[in-house]
Amino acid sequence: MKNSAKRRKSVPTLADLADRHQLYELSVQCAEGEIDFVDETFRRLRKRKARLLREDFCGTANVCCEWVKRGNKREAIGIDLDPEVLNWGREHNLGQLKKTQRERITLMEQNVLTAKTERPDIISAMNFSYWLLQDRALVKRYFKQVHAALKDDGIFFLDAYGGYDSHKEIVEEREIDDGGDGFTYIWEQAEFNPISHKLICHIHFAFPDGSEMRNAFSYEWRLWTLPEVRDLLDETGFKNVTVYWQGWDSEGEPDGDFRPTNNADADAGWICYLTAEK
Repeated sequence: MKNSAKRRKSVPTLADLADRHQLYELSVQCAEGEIDFVDETFRRLRKRKARLLREDFCGTANVCCEWVKRGNKREAIGIDLDPEVLNWGREHNLGQLKKTQRERITLMEQNVLTAKTERPDIISAMNFSYWLLQDRALVKRYFKQVHAALKDDGIFFLDAYGGYDSHKEIVEEREIDDGGDGFTYIWEQAEFNPISHKLICHIHFAFPDGSEMRNAFSYEWRLWTLPEVRDLLDETGFKNVTVYWQGWDSEGEPDGDFRPTNNADADAGWICYLTAEK
């Protein structure tokens, strides 16, 4: 009996076998949709095609890979401080590309506040990554760096979220179909300080065998409001700062279609894109 019990305990769970970066890309990130928006919006605003995209806080460089796959003259630069995620991206994302595509991606283990690169057409800071910068002076410094780094007609793309649920300590679950047994994505807003707007969030994953991957990702952010972000972009030299709001389908679900607007409903939870033109 004891040997049998030991064998049962040694059997790895689905959580043990899962790859947190792969789960993240399946449940959180949609590189295809992101590049659709960035590509189409740049063409509409500048009446030309963008060649070089820089992805700040790039993580596994999934967006960089999607960018170069869409044109044989496109190049991408990814910047991140975390060597673990960069190495994962090299193996699992860049490793899936053709050699000629890989050669058009440069990954840099550097700080976005000080990194020096070729001047890109586009700089992207998505998935609320710049919220890691919790001090106003630091965000202003970053935005100035982005403004200086862009080409003369370059565009800065970023996103934000909010709504009255963003001020709450809540847990939300969503089922993800990965082509197998699936898994559950769990978003936890664990702490929120209304005075500082400091926000601590975690991503967990749960599996059909009952196992869980707790704190697969944890974030300590400042919940920046849209007026604050827009003011900082104005102060750092950007012009034509535009908010793109997501619409709703007939069933009341987000439709993935982001349109420019100056007015929006006071929803419980919303996500938007912003563009800031140099």
